[in-house]
Formats: sequence, structure tokens, C-alpha cells
Amino acid sequence: MRSHLLNDTTAEQYRRSVTEGVERVAGKLAATKRPFTGVTVDALAPLIDGIDLDKPLHDTAAVLDELEEVYLRDAVYFHHPRYLAHLNCPVVIPAVLGEAVLSAVNSSLDTWDQSAGGTLIERKLIDWTTARIGLGPAADGVFTSGGTQSNLQALLLAREEAKTDSFAKLRIFASEVSHFSVRKSAKLLGLSQDSVVCVPVDHDKRMQTVALARELERCKKDGLVPMAVVATAGTTDFGSIDPLPEIAELCAQFGAWMHVDAAYGCGLLASLRYRDRIDGIERADSVTVDYHKSFFQPVSSSAVLVRDAATLRHATYHAEYLNPRRMVTERIPNQVDKSLQTTRRFDALKLWMTLRVMGADGIGELFDEVCDLAAEGWKLLAADPRFDVVVQPTLSTLVFRYIPAAVTDPAEIDRANLYARKALFASGDAVVAGTKVGGRHYLKFTLLNPETTTEDIAAVLDLIAGHAEQYLGESLDRAS
Repeated sequence: MRSHLLNDTTAEQYRRSVTEGVERVAGKLAATKRPFTGVTVDALAPLIDGIDLDKPLHDTAAVLDELEEVYLRDAVYFHHPRYLAHLNCPVVIPAVLGEAVLSAVNSSLDTWDQSAGGTLIERKLIDWTTARIGLGPAADGVFTSGGTQSNLQALLLAREEAKTDSFAKLRIFASEVSHFSVRKSAKLLGLSQDSVVCVPVDHDKRMQTVALARELERCKKDGLVPMAVVATAGTTDFGSIDPLPEIAELCAQFGAWMHVDAAYGCGLLASLRYRDRIDGIERADSVTVDYHKSFFQPVSSSAVLVRDAATLRHATYHAEYLNPRRMVTERIPNQVDKSLQTTRRFDALKLWMTLRVMGADGIGELFDEVCDLAAEGWKLLAADPRFDVVVQPTLSTLVFRYIPAAVTDPAEIDRANLYARKALFASGDAVVAGTKVGGRHYLKFTLLNPETTTEDIAAVLDLIAGHAEQYLGESLDRAS
């Protein structure tokens, strides 16, 4: 079995095996005509359940053949221009190359003696990102597994900086359309069930700063502690960006930590034309960025950034077998001193490779394209009497629903939209997401593929309308 270990004696076998796998995937990407096959759980589960993991195939080609049946054939392919659902981006080739390199070398980014150059590359990318944000010379941060972990760590730092003798007094303020990880983080941090205060949003789904000010005033009046305000720069459902400068002023006035969840909107940091949409982010105490959303990176690639590097000490623990305290005085850089994770992949390499091949302007150009595409999509929806569109996009998300001409029952319209989404997914012709607005079911396009065109959007809208009309027709037949 030693022949399967990657080392100097098996380098040629590694080359052949990986090349064979790459060729399979490349062939699949080239031949994929739809984002999904429409396979069901009931159809696919027996194939996987029937595989005996205690009986290996002992042959790479045979395993790849099997993988075609259980995964590659039915995977949801985000690179397809009619994948329009969640915050999944197509990935750029330099980042995929970086993924191949980091997997093979397998550095662990917790300590210097496991990563060396990897540590310095990650630190350089953190510095590059904090400079793009404008956090100042004392800023720092660390790569994470994703936005949820980044938000958790940011709120951990905010909790510790609040310096209260009672966690029950702590309050976090976030808009009613903020990411669910804010509530999840509060629970993980041992805060009370009512610690997260939901602030209403305006017509454009942006936090109402008048309402925020009122809630902060109430917090102080009740003897509670405003631990943090979470401003969102790119909400998951709408791509809306909270009014960051006004929120920054309120945070300064009430002594609250300002966290900006820019997991989605961080693409604007590289934008050539729309960077001003996140003006005010430079005043944050902490920022979440997800490079795997709007920097076209493979999962996972995220970071949490802080204005004051000293606040990262709240995540620092020392172990003699890993990062003893003496290493600090010896100026040995151990990233585990900043991280909630210990063993951690060298995910920063993907962004490094991307910047060195494409440059930041290349990333920004791609993100600007999807923002422009969303603006064109909004025009299509606004002009189409079959659909109701919620807000004009700030980033690249469109939330809408099909409105039949002859049906007025909101519940029946809900069912028609739900049916259309499911039928479209089952067909494999396109993949769209769904959400609720005002208690009603809506559909959602999250446009992160520059290869998607307005013709694709128009075609998918026709498919949605067709499925919804089919459902309503059958519903009328059943009722008659």
C-alpha cells in the first residue's frame, strides 16, 4: 500500500493519476449542456448505498468510472450560465491550479514550522485585503472556512471587547435580512435568546438607521450593552448594502463594535466602477469577506479582518507542543495565534495565484460584469407583466415572482411559484433559488457568472412562466 503514498518515488504515478482525473473533469465541463441532470434522491441514493467501501477497486480508471456514475454525471455545475441559484461562483483557472498545488503539498497553516512560505503568503494577502478596505496600519486578520466562521470570530472579539460582567446584558443589532449566522453565532457565544435585535429595513432592504438609533437608545436606557452592530454589505437574499457611513456614526456614538458582513459584497473591493457602493466599510472594527463568493475562488476561501490586530488575542491560546509563548518573543509567526481553527488548509494560495495571474483588476472586471448583468435583468423583469420584482439590484441578485393574469389568490400564486422552481430543477434546464418576502414565496436569481447573458435570463423566465402556467392549468382542471 505504500505505493499510494505521495513522495519522491511515486511522483510519476501522481502525475498520471491526477492527469487522468483532470482529463475526466475537463471532458465533463466541455460536454455539460445543462447545469443539472434532474436526478432525484430516490434514484441516486441506491447507487451510493450499494457501494461496499470495504472492497476497493484497486484501479484509478475504474474508480473514476464509478465516480462518473455517483457524482460527476449528476453534480450541479456552477460554471453553467443557467445556474442562477445560490451564492456559488464559477471559479477561475489560476485558483484551481492553486487548489491542486496546496492539496498535494498539504501545508497546514497553523504554525510556521508546518507552512513557512505559506504563512507569509497568507499574511501578505491579509495585508492586501485590509489595505483595500482601508482599515489602517494596525489591521490584521486570518483566513477562515467561510462567512459563518468569520462572523462568529468577529462577534467573539466584539463580545470580549464589550467588557461586561454579564453576557445577559449584551445586545447585537442586525437588519431583519441579515445572515442567519449572526443568530447562530450569538447562541454559540453563550448569549441570551433575545440578544440579537432585528432592525427593520427600508424599501431597498437596507437597514433603517433611524430604527437602529432608536434601538440603541433603548438599549442604553434599559441598562444593556450594545455589543455590536452587524452591517451587511450584500445581503444573501437581495444583495442590499446597509448605509455604512451612517451606521459607523451610530457605532461611534454608542460605543458599539461595528462589524461589516461583506461576504458577498467584497467583490466591490476589486471593482473598477462600483467601489463607492461600500464606502464607509473602512470605519469597521471587523469585516467578513468571502473570496469564494465574488472573487471567483473555489470553496473554501474566506477571511475575517480587524482594524486592531491586538483584538485577535481573544482567540489566542498557547500549547507547548504547538505554539509555546516563547515563540511570540522570538517573533515566530504562527497563524494559529489568530484563528479559531488549528489545522487549516493553505486556501490563501488560490487567491495568491489568481492575483499573480489575473490581477485585482481582472477580478473586478468580472464582478462588474455580473453587476451590470443584474441591472439588465432587472429591466427585463420590470418590463414584463408576468413578474413582480422586489428591488433594483445593488449587486447581482434579483428577487421576483410570477404573477398570473387570471389568478388573484396569493396562496395559489405561492404554490405556482414553488412548483415552477421545483419543476425547473427537476428538468435540469436551469437552477434558481427561492425565498420569502412579506410571507409570500418568491424566486431568486443570484448572478455570479459573467458567461450568463440577458438571453439566458429571458429564456429562464419563459421556462418559469411555462411551468407556473402548467401548474395553474392543472389546478383549474382538478377544481372543475
